Amino acid sequence: MSIRVVVADDQELVRSGFAMILEAQPDIEVVAEAGDGSQAVRAVAQHTPDVLLLDIRMPGMDGLEAARLVCAQSGCRVVMLTTFDLDEYVYEALYAGASGFLLKDVRRDDLVHAVRVVAAGDSLLAPSVTRRLVADIVSRRRTAAQESPAAARDRLAVLTAREEETLRLLARGLTNAEIAADFVVSDHTVKTHVSNVLSKLGLRDRVQAVICAYETGLVVPGTD
Repeated sequence: MSIRVVVADDQELVRSGFAMILEAQPDIEVVAEAGDGSQAVRAVAQHTPDVLLLDIRMPGMDGLEAARLVCAQSGCRVVMLTTFDLDEYVYEALYAGASGFLLKDVRRDDLVHAVRVVAAGDSLLAPSVTRRLVADIVSRRRTAAQESPAAARDRLAVLTAREEETLRLLARGLTNAEIAADFVVSDHTVKTHVSNVLSKLGLRDRVQAVICAYETGLVVPGTD
């Protein structure tokens, strides 16, 4: 079964370029293109894609608002496209429910890999810059809200000890295979732990799991 993708970018050359790269893959189908956020939201509703590649900066409804709507209204996974690796909007995109982000100068192979990874239910957490972004925004928001660390940790009370450790390793950027090796269990067992963590904490994917780990103080920014 093909991975269904919508590409949304107000720059036609960028949009068509990404679409051509993805369409060349035997397991990926670009079902629609969109030039702004409103078109992207309508395209997702009409075509029910697996993945939406969504530019953050667009006229009219921007990518951030479109991401909020798509993530709230569908199971489509959103990957934000940005020109700047430290774009302030990237922070908000993660909170909106995006599964990660890509720079627009992404290499062909990395673009294809990202779509496959996100479609499989994973998130774009491997690049160290993503982990720094998550740690930075969580630190800012906790300071601004003056949230009690003890109150934040109460959110984790629903997890078993093994599930909490799974969350800790997710926040460190470990893959399922690496976590399995650490626990000396099968990949299937780790997938079950990850699924339980997401379900119990009401999280959409691994990106939000990482954010939760920092917010609750389970992982401290600047430590490994």
